[in-house]
Amino acid sequence: MIRINLLPFRVSRKKENIRRQIVIYISSVILAALVLVYYNGSLNRKIQDLNTGVEKTKKELATYQAKINEIEKIKRELDILNKKIAVIKKLQASRRGAVHLLDSMGRMVIAKRMWFTNFQEKGMDLIINGIAVDNKTIADFMTRLEGSYANVNLTNIKQIKRKNIYLKSFQITCRKSTSKKAAKSGPSTPKPTRSKT
Repeated sequence: MIRINLLPFRVSRKKENIRRQIVIYISSVILAALVLVYYNGSLNRKIQDLNTGVEKTKKELATYQAKINEIEKIKRELDILNKKIAVIKKLQASRRGAVHLLDSMGRMVIAKRMWFTNFQEKGMDLIINGIAVDNKTIADFMTRLEGSYANVNLTNIKQIKRKNIYLKSFQITCRKSTSKKAAKSGPSTPKPTRSKT
């Protein structure tokens, strides 16, 4: 009977298997290392791109912030200008109002029988102080006022003596009329009446 010694074949086969496993293991380690290196490089590129984007965004934000600051400065200057314009308009309106008031009072005054000593304007209210020769002159003046002003009231009247002449000092309050009819028609100027004194 023939005997074959298979021991060297098995040993060589076992060595071949070990060699193959080592190659597979080393190949797997190398492949895993390559994958890790690639993934690390990819992550680094993404991080670099993100950092570049952040820097670019910061620069844009700084530019926009400068523009926002400039816009805020312009807004503040516009607010100051609008306030100045409002003050100028108010002054112009009050100037025209004073001129109109003096003009209307000049047309209502009863010539050579009365004169004004003081005007006070408080919003829509008007306080008129003056001196007249008699009560009828004051009544006629109040009638003229009622044509253009509302709530005409005689708040004070007293007799005073000037250069041996007795005169009437008076104070009248009234309110500016807001009706369109009174504004259009203007103050009424009836003919002066002469009183028998």
